[in-house]
Amino acid sequence: MNATMMQFFHWYSEGNSKLYDEAVEKSDDLKDLGITALWFPPAYKAAGGGYSVGYDPYDLFDLGEFDQKGTVATKYGTKEQYISCCKTLQQKGFSVIADIVLNHKAGGDETERFHAVKVNPENRLQNLTEPYEIESYTKFTFPGRGSQYSDFQWNFQCFSGVDYAEGEEGIFQIINDYGHGWEDMIADEKGNYDYLMYNDVDHRNPFVREELNYWGKWYHDQIHFDGVRLDAIKHQSPDFYREWLHTLRANTGKNIFAVGEYWSPGEVHLLQEYIDATEGSMSLFDSSLQHNFFKASKEGSNYDLRTIFDETLTLKNPVLSVTVVDNHDTQPLQDLEAPVEGWFKPLAYALILLRESGYPCVFYPDLYGAHYTDKDKEGNEQEIFLQKVPKIEELLHARKHFAYGMQRDYFEDANCLGWTREGDGEHSGCAVVLSNKDAYQKPMEMGTRYAGQQFYDFVGWFPDSVTIDENGWGNFPVPAGNVSVWVPVENNSGVKKKN
Repeated sequence: MNATMMQFFHWYSEGNSKLYDEAVEKSDDLKDLGITALWFPPAYKAAGGGYSVGYDPYDLFDLGEFDQKGTVATKYGTKEQYISCCKTLQQKGFSVIADIVLNHKAGGDETERFHAVKVNPENRLQNLTEPYEIESYTKFTFPGRGSQYSDFQWNFQCFSGVDYAEGEEGIFQIINDYGHGWEDMIADEKGNYDYLMYNDVDHRNPFVREELNYWGKWYHDQIHFDGVRLDAIKHQSPDFYREWLHTLRANTGKNIFAVGEYWSPGEVHLLQEYIDATEGSMSLFDSSLQHNFFKASKEGSNYDLRTIFDETLTLKNPVLSVTVVDNHDTQPLQDLEAPVEGWFKPLAYALILLRESGYPCVFYPDLYGAHYTDKDKEGNEQEIFLQKVPKIEELLHARKHFAYGMQRDYFEDANCLGWTREGDGEHSGCAVVLSNKDAYQKPMEMGTRYAGQQFYDFVGWFPDSVTIDENGWGNFPVPAGNVSVWVPVENNSGVKKKN
């Protein structure tokens, strides 16, 4: 069966320890839709305690077990709930994808005094001061956990920079014993974009690397995750992750799947450079394709659909591309806000679910909808309603049952794309047509094995069927600004046409 990942959370997911139980409750329906892997949010205790999304990690060894940061459970549940959820899902055949945040730590327990240099936030290679002594929360002693699982305590020697010093704010490059300046990055954005937020982990420190390698094996042994999603790798050395993933796979004896978040829309060469630097040890999210979807949804019929895969990882390196329509960072009111307009989302999902390239990831609000309130960049409170994507269940079922075999593309029209999948020995194929303008009919070849067969619109827009001629061709219609998926009435995929 085609592999399909789901991001089973968003930035504003409900708290109160409900997420893990919800995943179990929905698991049978998700399996029916063809979801094969669930990506969960960071599961360890964060500085924001029970309210944190998880990207401000405090204690990697606290999966909702210790009374720290004002709570035992994380926003999503207790360690017992988490372990039970993962075990149940894996017994049902799902892969569990764990979110890994190793770029920074937040919520230090004690302050330390050390020397640092204040740098220009827009060019971190430009020093604004000479070295001077500052005080910041860089000591992590984990008093609620103590030395259980690990007796490693973090201090300023473990970090390359902070964004807070007693009495002032800014970005401060720490002078420690393990590196001079920032770590080397792939790109030169902001001079050097090693520093992102909070206490920036210095992966040059051999004791830090040893601890993180140990923790990776420990974490795996708790929930036996099948894959990892690596946060903010744009700000972390590829040398570190090449070593960390190699060690994790060696220590667990498993070829653990990995996908990294390198968010640089339109700069696919940087994504490929990171892949090369890690010797192909991880896939990456295709941020350029998501940006193309966002742009296409804004421009409407003025967008040339033939360019939708231009400068994307899905085109350049399809085997290592994980495709998304939206995620927690692109949803409204986030820093990387770039949500795809609702009218275009069925087209975008057809483009990632029903083609042979890329590993698609479905976003929670696109399947279930979402409602939340937060402040925009100007500080004004906004109420957001995200509607589920129309026909997304049909598109997921089409991927599960029909999106197999040889692909033929028909990308000759700026406003109407089409392709066919011929199927394989176990599955009948399909014909897909999408339009960002008018209604169309697109002639496409399905193959002579389908000669004389009737095809129906699996999405449900058209009541009439299409007959495949003796040469294996059909003329497949699509509504204006929408997508149609045509499949055989008589198929070997086990799907019966609904009357």
